Amino acid sequence: MLFDNFAAAEAALLWGAFAIALVMGLVVNKTNFCTMGAVSDLVNMGDTGRMRAWLFAIAVAVLGVAVLEFLGLVDVTGTFPPYRAGNLIWAENILGGLMFGIGMTLASGCGNKCLIRIGGGNLKSVVVFAIIALIAYFMLSPFPGSDQTLMSLLFYDWIRPLSVNLGSSQDLGYLLGGESAVTVRLGIGLVLCLALTAYAFRSVDFRGSRDNILGGLVVGLAVVGAWYLSSNIQVESFDGNVSLSTYYNQWDMLADSEAGKPAQGRPLAPQSYTFINPMAQALGYAAGGFERSLLNFGVMAVFGVVLGSLLWALISRSFRIEWFSSLHDALNHVIGAVLMGFGGTLAMGCTVGQAITGVSTLALGSFLTFGAIFLGSALTMKVQYYKMVYEDEATLGKAMVTGLVDLRLLPERFRRLEAV
Repeated sequence: MLFDNFAAAEAALLWGAFAIALVMGLVVNKTNFCTMGAVSDLVNMGDTGRMRAWLFAIAVAVLGVAVLEFLGLVDVTGTFPPYRAGNLIWAENILGGLMFGIGMTLASGCGNKCLIRIGGGNLKSVVVFAIIALIAYFMLSPFPGSDQTLMSLLFYDWIRPLSVNLGSSQDLGYLLGGESAVTVRLGIGLVLCLALTAYAFRSVDFRGSRDNILGGLVVGLAVVGAWYLSSNIQVESFDGNVSLSTYYNQWDMLADSEAGKPAQGRPLAPQSYTFINPMAQALGYAAGGFERSLLNFGVMAVFGVVLGSLLWALISRSFRIEWFSSLHDALNHVIGAVLMGFGGTLAMGCTVGQAITGVSTLALGSFLTFGAIFLGSALTMKVQYYKMVYEDEATLGKAMVTGLVDLRLLPERFRRLEAV
């Protein structure tokens, strides 16, 4: 996709991101594709339908990226965020993933689900969105009149030194194949896709559920589509055809004036869907008076998902205004939003941004985050269940240990509460 000027090229990126997100938002609402719901169904009822849909989405995304990268049609190395960075921030992936998993359970859904619910009329999710956006914004941006962020104040000094340098890249293709990374990535992508797809379709119930199949397929294709879109937009210049990010970095040489220059260059790099940092970007866009230079891929993705969900809610007549049922309900959502804001930023993504988009790059950190999110969410559900059943007898410690036993992460002899 070649354009003769930067403005037209950037517009194609923004409207393309919006259009794909619109379709994703509509389909996710229609099919009830929900990652927190997938964990809940599995842990509480033994129902694997939505979990298989999530894994099918990963399979589609992984295969799509592997094939397109092998053909030279996408760039998922110098991305925003930098999934394949050689510095593995494993502690941030795990801690952030755990926090996010706990948070999305308390707040009744992940970042993507929050946007879907806003489109469906849920005012609780507006509150969750605002809290996530505010925390994520100041995790990455300095406080007014200061050079300090929440990240630098609370985390950076003690957690970043724990990172491990893996060389040029942390993706499995590079770690296992070195110079043959592209070919190895294709092999891993094919094997992983076949394994996940076989698992998903082994279930008769899944094969019979058009919604689960459609939800997984569309979300996976949306992630691949965004990678393709953001990797292939170029601008004509006297120095040849250049990417948007290259044009931004050479703005003084290539552009006639500062008019039309985005506020930041990093959001012009190849990327796909994630929803925690974009919430912060949307807040920055609004706080900046809707300045055109602050409009980027992430902001358009947020708008697209919300509008797509709203369209389906109106078509299906399912639009409903919802508010907190009690003070306890409100407190749970607030705490959950705070944890998602911190956790999603620390882990560099959410159940879509890391567990689908990040995993599609085969980045090791993305797999760690995926596992931590699942564990955080599943354990929180176990704790909630035992505290509901046993009330005062179930202290937090007893419920947590028993939950770990149920999840087969501790031996049966550690059980503190009888299984129900």
